Amino acid sequence: MSNVVIPKTEVFEVFEEYKNADSRESRLNVLKKYSEHYAFRDILRGTFDDSLEFNLPEGRPPFTPNKPESVPTTLLKKHRDFGLFVHGSRGDSLPAYKREQKFIELLEGIHPEDAEYVLKMVAKKPPVRYITKKIVQEAFPNLISE
Repeated sequence: MSNVVIPKTEVFEVFEEYKNADSRESRLNVLKKYSEHYAFRDILRGTFDDSLEFNLPEGRPPFTPNKPESVPTTLLKKHRDFGLFVHGSRGDSLPAYKREQKFIELLEGIHPEDAEYVLKMVAKKPPVRYITKKIVQEAFPNLISE
């Protein structure tokens, strides 16, 4: 049994720290610092791994962002649900409307800033400035399939 400590930092807080880093080296250090933050890593993988294709309609779904102070859950708990939305995964057996409903429930249940990062991931858009596939691969060599 390993003694891995999963950070309690929210995903949007990690991206905030990344945005505030003032050099490539400091940005790389932020990525490495959160190497055990699985929700953060899942966002990066979903964004930059071309072998992952999302099984959701294009565009922004109709959802109501939650109030930051009253979110019922977090991406730290819900990132495992991403598998429902990827082609070739357990979500393929769900009817499209049910999969889309679950996606909206995910977005509405988490911090609104994290919901925006999830939407960027599904659209395959870099979450923040200066984050690239190359720097993610440098920080996490085995994260992204080639």
